[in-house]
Amino acid sequence: MVSKGMLRLIAAGGLSLATFGQTAPRMAPIPSDPLELVSGPIQAVDIPESRADILLLLARARDSYSLRNAGRAYDLKVTFTTNSGGQTEYDGAWKMEDVFDPQQGLRWTAKAGGGFTTARISSKTVFYEDGTARTVPLRLHEARAALFDPIPSSENVARGLIRTSTAVLHGAKVTCVLLSASGSAATATPGRGWEESEECIDPQSGLLQVQSQVPGRYYAYDYSNAPQLGDCVLPRTVIVTEAGKTVSKISVDSLTELPAADAGLFVPTEVMKARGPASGMAGAQKIVRFYGRGPFPSGATVRPVCVFGLVTPSGQLVEAHSLQPSDPNSQAAVEAAKRMSFFAPTPPGARHRQHFVFVIEMFVSSQ
Repeated sequence: MVSKGMLRLIAAGGLSLATFGQTAPRMAPIPSDPLELVSGPIQAVDIPESRADILLLLARARDSYSLRNAGRAYDLKVTFTTNSGGQTEYDGAWKMEDVFDPQQGLRWTAKAGGGFTTARISSKTVFYEDGTARTVPLRLHEARAALFDPIPSSENVARGLIRTSTAVLHGAKVTCVLLSASGSAATATPGRGWEESEECIDPQSGLLQVQSQVPGRYYAYDYSNAPQLGDCVLPRTVIVTEAGKTVSKISVDSLTELPAADAGLFVPTEVMKARGPASGMAGAQKIVRFYGRGPFPSGATVRPVCVFGLVTPSGQLVEAHSLQPSDPNSQAAVEAAKRMSFFAPTPPGARHRQHFVFVIEMFVSSQ
């Protein structure tokens, strides 16, 4: 499985407004970005009928990416190029291919110019893999998340806070849905909150246009000459940006319906069997916590920094980097995230999983 939304949102540290004295802290606004579309009025969606409409909009956009629910065999070929400046592994050219048959399962392969390779088979309840490493690198996990479940599931959204805003992208109106965990304050503040994810959807076509799990990181979708399979429509390209810089360009080269996939593709090799069950890719985890200990000065300003990384099945944080690299607290935020423990025991009989993590470190300043 790939990213289906946030696993959980943790407000770590247990800090209340009392920690800041008599004057509530001021939250620094999120940095400007060409893909940060929410700038106009924002409405909290708290009426059941309105929430149902938004959930339907999200479901319609999500269904466009549900290739394996279409009940058809297909061959999907993707290439992408990454350039993170060395912050993440395997910068350069990638190739990825998915072959799916509803009767036989899924086989997907990927190869990086830097030397990483993987081949994975999932057939019913059996999972196999072979390759140069058991952990899927961050940029490959990212490409799969962008193409196969970029929008949180209804179960993850239904109980949380929903806010909406209308924006304009390439001359067309889009509906931007801001999502955060239940218990978040239902304010009508004039900008996106640091803890909110953002899904901007064309209400006419129902297609996702921009997706952002945290400020500073964005997927931008282009459907020019879009490949289709039944009712599913994939983007032709996805541009991934961090702090305004393009770090990955994903291209869907072809999506071909098959009468039936070659049965031999789903037969595990002896090497695959010897390696044991393949690990899975789970949804993202978002953690919000304060850096340092109170009490903090009255009227303090909170300046968040988002750290993005990959948690391996063993609980190790790898490829972690700041999404606000120009912030003076950027390096401290990364170092603090690396000191955290992400180990979580795997329930008996369950697969080990890797997942993204977003650690939002809240730095408090008297300025």
